[in-house]
Amino acid sequence: MVSSSRARVAVRDDPRRTRSAAAASAALIVGAGLALRAVAAGEVAKYGGDALYTLLLFALVFVAAPRTAPAKAAALALAVSWGVEFLQLSDVPAHLARESTAARLVLGSTFNAPDLFWYAVGAVTGLLAVRRV
Repeated sequence: MVSSSRARVAVRDDPRRTRSAAAASAALIVGAGLALRAVAAGEVAKYGGDALYTLLLFALVFVAAPRTAPAKAAALALAVSWGVEFLQLSDVPAHLARESTAARLVLGSTFNAPDLFWYAVGAVTGLLAVRRV
């Protein structure tokens, strides 16, 4: 029987397994986001969605680059989330959101400072989940 620390190293050193696990996690995160929207409303749905958005980006980093260190993946996911949020201070996302549902879902439309905190919650959740596994 392989010890848990050796099993973790084996998963981390096998990019195919990491990529597969990350892709499955991304699908679960999307499902959780859809379920959250179906059963919750208001701030719970909005801020929960913000955290899941960053968590999804975190998982997608591992799909694209499976050997990425978890802290770097969390930082990248958070930076992209914050970048998109700050982009909302311009008219670009609002304009694109009027033209495309996909752009509205990915870019949002209006800046909301509390979103920055909830993106951080998503990044930290991803980091803690990977470290626990």
